[in-house]
Amino acid sequence: MKLSREIKTAFLVIGGILLFVFGFSFLKGKSFFEKDKIIYTVYEEVEGLVEGAKVTINGLVIGKIMKIDFLPNTTRILITMSVRNELDFSPQSEAILYEAGLIGGKAIQIDPVFDSKNIVKSGDTLISALKPGLTELINKQIEPLQLKIENMLTSADSLFIGVGNILNNDSQENLKSILKNLSLSTSKINDASISLVEILKKNQSNIDNTFENFADTSDNLKTITDSISQANLAVAISKFTNTIKSLDGIVATIESGNGTMGKLVKDETLYQNLSQASKELEDLLSDLKSHPKRYVHFSLFGKKDKEEKSKENNK
Repeated sequence: MKLSREIKTAFLVIGGILLFVFGFSFLKGKSFFEKDKIIYTVYEEVEGLVEGAKVTINGLVIGKIMKIDFLPNTTRILITMSVRNELDFSPQSEAILYEAGLIGGKAIQIDPVFDSKNIVKSGDTLISALKPGLTELINKQIEPLQLKIENMLTSADSLFIGVGNILNNDSQENLKSILKNLSLSTSKINDASISLVEILKKNQSNIDNTFENFADTSDNLKTITDSISQANLAVAISKFTNTIKSLDGIVATIESGNGTMGKLVKDETLYQNLSQASKELEDLLSDLKSHPKRYVHFSLFGKKDKEEKSKENNK
């Protein structure tokens, strides 16, 4: 029996519709051939979670998100999940909403609690929990840094405002002059350093000779030091000490007035005698100067001298 073209077309359209429904259901996480458990969980906020997102245990995909909608008469979000039927974890397990990646959206990870007497079944609701994503962790780390940067920028702005107020036109001109002078000084220092390098290059041999002479002098000083260290300084110091003691004894004797030197220093009689003798000598010299003829007789004629002597006696 041959089928008409219309019947073939009808079969083709129906097959296409069935294939489309099967594919759409597969993409939505539904299966016509496997019996899955339908379980639920509730979150306050599910930004980034979409229908068809994976449900995992320890990274292994065990199901998908079937539906995301509001819990009746509330703003809380009801999540409908389809998981494999053979799983036997407890309804006390946690459904953790986590970030699957920077561009991978969000997914739900089940932290299973196993209890053979209480196995999850379709219609059960799991405890919900949130796991901070990488973006949230970065935001938490960046937020204090952002506050510090904002405070620093505010302080810098205030500083610049204060500097702007302080640096009037005269101050700015002075600052420009200072910077110009600093630039000139730096240039001169650079030129001086170049000249110094040239001088050092020209006098390198003299500098080497100077250091060699210094090394020789250092060796000589070392030799002299070794000779001094080898000398018998203890004996010299001992003799010097004895000499000092003897001088102390002599000075003590002089201070006490004993001996010739002591009497010369301490006895005032000698001073008085010397003073009296000096005075008498002074008187004698004065009289000799006033009457020299009393002490000196010199004449070519002796008679004249006698007459003068008789005249003086008569007076």
